Amino acid sequence: MRADTGDQPTVSPGLALVHDGHVTRLKWHRLRRRMSDPLFGAEVMAEGFAQGASMELDLRVRRDGGFVVLHDDVLEGETTGTGRIADLSHNELRAVHFKDGRPLIFTEDLASMLQRADPEALLQFDMKDDLAAIGSEGLAHLAALFSQTPTPVIVSGASLEFIVEIGRQIPNLLRGIDPTDKLADLYRGQGLKAVEAELVADLRGPTQPRTVYLAWQLVLGAATEGLDLIGLCHAEGKLVDAWTFTLEDPERGFTDEEWLDFSALLALKPDQITTDEAPATERAYLLRADA
Repeated sequence: MRADTGDQPTVSPGLALVHDGHVTRLKWHRLRRRMSDPLFGAEVMAEGFAQGASMELDLRVRRDGGFVVLHDDVLEGETTGTGRIADLSHNELRAVHFKDGRPLIFTEDLASMLQRADPEALLQFDMKDDLAAIGSEGLAHLAALFSQTPTPVIVSGASLEFIVEIGRQIPNLLRGIDPTDKLADLYRGQGLKAVEAELVADLRGPTQPRTVYLAWQLVLGAATEGLDLIGLCHAEGKLVDAWTFTLEDPERGFTDEEWLDFSALLALKPDQITTDEAPATERAYLLRADA
């Protein structure tokens, strides 16, 4: 993404939207520009690095303390292998492939690719294991590979203890938190005042997040009742990623209902929207905006 010095920012195709002068990046969920792309595709990631895209991938810890790019904690769902990922080493996992025959991606590969990335690219590591599973060996592995990376990397995860420890040991890595589940529970059980208090506590807490990841449905639901979660985060100096908004029919574009939701979301000025259909979302937005 790039912005010029005029009144209206300009962006490269497929990477962001400009709405009322505000740039909202479109993040490629699980390294997909579109649902037809392979899950966690290395070629798509390389293209994203060259273009300065914002992208997300999931990491699972290996037995040797390194990581592999997979979502599940077992191999059966996504790969040709079997068993728990945490029980296998780098060498053992090299014999495993995605179900379509592609080789797996390891953190060692990511470190090499990041050296050649556009400086405006952003790569999110969504950590699927907690601090106890990752341990000191995993932290040391991340520090060795990414403490000097020239391309921004942001680390997020459900384990707040892990995010705090990342901040202590690898302070140059950006940090993100996703309090969606607990905020949704508070919303249902105690109402918006409890949601607001909990979110403020997280924003000011020891994780010191740069970005807050919030489900777009939660954002819109709270907004309709008078609580602007994005504005609250912005007031604390934090960015917001609203996840995951994917068109039901990318070729057709927005339905009227989808457009109402999406335009309401844009009006709240999220810094990023996670999607599985970034080019189609941009195309659909431009058609509606120009109508």
